[in-house]
Amino acid sequence: MAITWGTARDVTRGRFAAMPGPALATSVVLTGALTLLAIIGPWISPYDSDATDVLAASQGPNAAHLLGTDSLGRDILSRALTGARLSFAGPAMIVLISTVLGTGIAVLAAWHGGWVDRLVNRFLNILFSVPGILVAVLSSAVFGAGFWAPVLALGLVYTPYMARVVRSVAVRERHRGYVESLQLAGMSSWRICLRHLVPNVAAMVVAQATYGFGSALADFAAVSFIGLGIQPPAAEWGVMVSDGRSEVLNGAVQQSLVAGTLIVVTVVAFNVLGAQLSTRSGGRR
Repeated sequence: MAITWGTARDVTRGRFAAMPGPALATSVVLTGALTLLAIIGPWISPYDSDATDVLAASQGPNAAHLLGTDSLGRDILSRALTGARLSFAGPAMIVLISTVLGTGIAVLAAWHGGWVDRLVNRFLNILFSVPGILVAVLSSAVFGAGFWAPVLALGLVYTPYMARVVRSVAVRERHRGYVESLQLAGMSSWRICLRHLVPNVAAMVVAQATYGFGSALADFAAVSFIGLGIQPPAAEWGVMVSDGRSEVLNGAVQQSLVAGTLIVVTVVAFNVLGAQLSTRSGGRR
């Protein structure tokens, strides 16, 4: 079968569009490496993250401590590696909660439409006006500092962002021909949503969840930084930045610098990956 030059050019252009660009490839490598680090970090740390050595306090990078030590003589590299797991666990739970709730709300609004959709939109608009950090702080103040109070609070705050994005995709899927065909075939609404509608919006859900992970990590670290999240002496990047504040005035910037750099790199990598995935998943529709 002959292929015209225009068709060949379109096929070639489509193939290049499907290839990962530098931003996508770099973000995939970084997020994959950081995620792997969070999983195996405690196993490969050279020292116990809580082991103190007052004789080696506030040392700069050296042969024994590659990234230096903090004011208690704890190895910063070990604390950064060990703290990666806790620093990732909080945002992961936040994203999981917001993804489940947000996707459920979005599909509900898209499927029923009408007054249900309008009511859901008004509810989401109210939630949009609530600052996430403020809710996390209030939750920690009421229920006590720790892991779950900020996780649950931020999970609820992130829900409307997930719901708003997924709803726009779910509405388009709701009005496609296959949905009407399945209804005429006698399939129930629940089965259509779970077996067809949700899988067809999964690409956008994954993209938004990836994007939200970076923001959740920054918020979770911020709550720990102000003392209402993870508590010392636990190794967590936000706690490390907070602990390092007093050392900065003495010229020992390594603890805050290492933890802060890890937070920034992780947030940027996940945000870029989420934006790239969102563009590609949106472009296929």
